[in-house]
Amino acid sequence: MTDVVRAAGAVLWRPTTVLGTRDGTEVLLVHRAKYDDWSLPKGKREPGEHILQTAVREVFEETSVHSVLGPRLPTVEYQVGDSRKRIDYWSVLSPGGQAAASHEIDEVCWLPLRLAIQRLTYPRDIAVLDALRPRTTVPLILLRHASAGEKGSWPGDDQSRPLDAKGRADARGLGALLAFFAPRARVLSSPAVRCTETVRPYAEASGGVVEAEAAFGLHDRAGEPLSSRTGWTDALGRLVRSLVAAGRPAVVCLHRENLPKALAAAYSALDFSPPEPADPSLHKGGFWVLHTADGELAGLERYEPE
Repeated sequence: MTDVVRAAGAVLWRPTTVLGTRDGTEVLLVHRAKYDDWSLPKGKREPGEHILQTAVREVFEETSVHSVLGPRLPTVEYQVGDSRKRIDYWSVLSPGGQAAASHEIDEVCWLPLRLAIQRLTYPRDIAVLDALRPRTTVPLILLRHASAGEKGSWPGDDQSRPLDAKGRADARGLGALLAFFAPRARVLSSPAVRCTETVRPYAEASGGVVEAEAAFGLHDRAGEPLSSRTGWTDALGRLVRSLVAAGRPAVVCLHRENLPKALAAAYSALDFSPPEPADPSLHKGGFWVLHTADGELAGLERYEPE
């Protein structure tokens, strides 16, 4: 079995002025003196590192740019000796600061897309640039709560069941992962303790608060009238659609049972129908990122805390 070496990076882009209008795009290339090549900023994953962290860290080390990840771009794979190398890429809108060469990079260069394609040393990088859609996107993140032990082993009301040790550790890690997509966001959650505890580290680190919303709780209990259950589903859908319409970053923590309803509501608000039915389920602590742009879905990605 061939070993796979994981790596990650990004296409940094910025709008430019062409004939008095901001309708041009430049991307950032890096030059490595060791190989005398022009490529996209990237690097190998360190042991125990989430691939999202790899992308953000490597871009900063090579360009001095703090990245906020946008939609995912094509993955590049190629053979290196006896190993297979896999590089995951994301698009990153430049935050406006000056890029500067560092680490193993001796030069960085902003170039219009057409010239950047000509400058790239490796044809495999061209497919990544070809997939870039340079537009500002806003993330809506739908998250399943982290591990909270077994329901049957908790003596109290299920609403009060807290995260277990693994869940607390995953919540701390999620705080960093979510910030890679949204340094600041509105944070909403089911009122269940295991949900509010999952997103609290992120909210506190970003200077926000967790808004407990009854619409994101579980209400499909035995004996509850169908009309009541339908009312809760409608409330959830309205709230998700309002988050999409608001056009600002949002993080929502839900349960396995109602997360598919939230995802479907977001699809509806964005007038999006998956070409093939996708399994909306997530492992505990997993999350969907919907990148939206002008009322459209610009990217859809699923992540696990690893």
